[in-house]
Parts: sequence; structure tokens; C-alpha cells
Amino acid sequence: MTAFVQYTLSGLVIGGLYAIVALGFYIMWSAVRAVNFAHGDTLMLGSVLAIALMWAGVPLLVGIPLAIAASAGFGLLIERIAVRPLNHGPSSVGWMLSTIAIGLMLEAFVTITFGADPRSLPSPLMGAPISIAGAGIFPHELLVPVAAVALLALLDWFYRATMLGRAMRAIAQKPVAAGLMGIDVRRMALISFAAASALGAFAGILAAPIIQVSATMGLLLGLKGFLVAIIAGMSNARGIVITGFAYGVLERFIEGFGNTSLREVLGFGVMILLLLMFPNGLFGQREVNKV
Repeated sequence: MTAFVQYTLSGLVIGGLYAIVALGFYIMWSAVRAVNFAHGDTLMLGSVLAIALMWAGVPLLVGIPLAIAASAGFGLLIERIAVRPLNHGPSSVGWMLSTIAIGLMLEAFVTITFGADPRSLPSPLMGAPISIAGAGIFPHELLVPVAAVALLALLDWFYRATMLGRAMRAIAQKPVAAGLMGIDVRRMALISFAAASALGAFAGILAAPIIQVSATMGLLLGLKGFLVAIIAGMSNARGIVITGFAYGVLERFIEGFGNTSLREVLGFGVMILLLLMFPNGLFGQREVNKV
């Protein structure tokens, strides 16, 4: 029973990280039907900047917002130079290659300047674990699934109750019509990429006390976050969070009763199987364009 609780709790932690990263893809896709494939690197960038600012003597309460703001600026840059010039319609793929290339360049730059050795970001909530039904978990780890659910509620409110959120959804559905109605399509795209990058940096800062920070830390997290978004249905935020939690728990049970290599083999195998069974995602709907 204790092992079951332990695997479930640790699965919700890693699944919450996947869900937060996947919500970043959801924000971008919901606005411009394009994503930043270097999104996992914004996760790494946020955590690296937070540690670098801490080394420079900046208090964490100041350094964390600065790191998130800088990552949002990176998202603006990505949209402006790597996505907008190459996103000319549903068949455009240039933005995929350009964002991947920028992500690789960022990883190389961070390796040169930050170093190749993994580091950690301190957290006062990682001092002593608490016991839940015999399983041990740090209070900081519990913040991750709570943050994922809170962000889901915030995004749901934002898209339903604010003019900016409605405008971002409108340009995703009918960009030409939205532009004719006075919505600045390019500004909405910039805001969506900045918000997604800020979310990625937030996920990285949450993860930094739990996993080691390095230039490549966002590679696998970004990939799994993207796959979670695809499996859930890229346009369904609730489904994304549910799928993120479920996949994280699945991984931990596979790892607990097997090993890390088996976790990746079976985990990605399940993802491929689900994609074959549900091409539009578990919670997605077939999109129909009327002509």
C-alpha cells in the first residue's frame, strides 16, 4: 500500500511538470496554430537564469520574477524571428526547423557559459519530507500538481472572462476575420508566445529544486510535454492536465516495478498506441473547415 501511494504521489509531481509544459504548447497553438519546439529550453532557461541571479547575489524573491520575465522576452524573440516569417499557413513547416535550431543554439550557449555540471536551486520546502499514508514527499514537490491545477483554472478564466483571452482564441479560429474586426493578430501572437515561455520558465523553476539543472534538462521534459498535449488534444486544456497527471503516474509505476529504461520504452509505446487509436487526441475533436 505504501509503495502504491509513493508511486502515485511522485507520479503526480512529474505529471504536473508535464502538464505545465504542455499548457505552454496549448497557449501557443490556441492563438496561432504554431508552437515553439524550443519550448523545453525555456524551461531550462528559467531555471538557469534563476541560479545565475542567485550566484550574483540577487535574492530569490527578486531573481525568480526576473528569470521568468527574461524567458518571456525569449518567447517574444522566438515568435518574431523564427515563427512569424515562416508561418504562412497549415502546410508551413519552416517554423518547426527554425525553433528547433534556436533551441539547440541556446543549449550550446548555456553549456559554454553555465557549464556542463548539473546544479540545483535551493528551496526552503525541500528540507524535510512529510508523510502521507506512509509515503514520503517534500512540500515543494506538492506545489507542482497544485500549480498545474491552479494554472488550468487561471487559463480557463482568462479565455472566458477577458477580452484579451477571447481575442487570442478568435485569431486561432479565423485570423482574417479577427483582423477585420480590429484585433491585432501579430500582437496576440507575440503575447501568446511570451506567456507560454513565461509558463515554461515557471515550470523550470519549480523543477529546479527537484531535478538537476543543466543545459539539456528541458529536452526530455519538453518532448514529453508536447506529446502529452498531442495525446490529450492540443485544444483541450483540461484534458492536457489530466493526461499529464496520468502519464506521470504511469511512468512512476513502470519505473517502480521495472527500471528507467523500461519506463521510456513502455511510456513512449503507450503514447504511440494512443495516437494510433485516437488521432485527434483523447479529449480532442475533429476540426471541420467550412468552405
